[in-house]
Amino acid sequence: MSHIEDELVKRIHRDLQDDFDEELELELEDREHGVMPSDDASAERKRYFRELFRLQSELVKLQDWVQHTGHKVVILFEGRDAAGKGGVIKRITQRLNPRVCRVAALPAPNDRERTQWYFQRYVSHLPAAGEIVLFDRSWYNRAGVERVMGFCTDEQYEEFFRSAPEFERMLQRSGIQLIKYWFSISDDEQRVRFLGRIHDPLKQWKLSPMDLESRRRWEEYTRAKEVMLERTHTPESPWWVVKADDKKRARLNCIHHLLSQMPYQEVPHADIELPARERREDYTRNPVPDDIMVPEIY
Repeated sequence: MSHIEDELVKRIHRDLQDDFDEELELELEDREHGVMPSDDASAERKRYFRELFRLQSELVKLQDWVQHTGHKVVILFEGRDAAGKGGVIKRITQRLNPRVCRVAALPAPNDRERTQWYFQRYVSHLPAAGEIVLFDRSWYNRAGVERVMGFCTDEQYEEFFRSAPEFERMLQRSGIQLIKYWFSISDDEQRVRFLGRIHDPLKQWKLSPMDLESRRRWEEYTRAKEVMLERTHTPESPWWVVKADDKKRARLNCIHHLLSQMPYQEVPHADIELPARERREDYTRNPVPDDIMVPEIY
């Protein structure tokens, strides 16, 4: 094996290790913040987990403030395939109330939706007072994948750029705060992540034919992204670019920046007391029939 091939294998293994860490994070729900999953964890990973938990505790405070004030927030996550959008969305929502903070990840439009006003299918997912909506891809599909793959006409493409800034100003005039993130990933890093998915049976479902085609059309997507940023980066609704080659740093940087975009404060809560359980002499609990019990294999 050549030096280049050996380095590629090492990078794929590191990427798979990141995926394992993602699952470990989700299992730390009931553990004290800062506790690591193993004694041999590196100092860098310890710092990452410690800072992630700190930021997530701030997100809980932000959630309380949004509910308390009736604030309305829309956050767009855009970027290339495998850029890490889903990972940061998962970390943001991981400890929040899904009734307050929800994710909108729309599938491809159906035949009826294709005949609607372009923004119509997104409007129904906008927040009411006291809600946060995270769009895992958004109306900017038209400026990216639809443009590159030929799913829209030149006229529809140009109309999008005329309409999008005004649509976003309408959202803001209605009291919705709009925050737009673009996750920037290098050509080489995307290649490594795609290879990692190809060789991980648990991740192969993430690779669609569209993803593979986007790999081939890298430069066309780059051109489309540059046009999109140039024509939709406005003083009222700016784009924020997240360097995403390092997934862990990208998550922390994005969450930290998101928190800085709102003047949230900790909302005081009354002390919670667990009420005593009532016991009634006239009630006897019936046993659960054995034939409906889930076998205890583990």
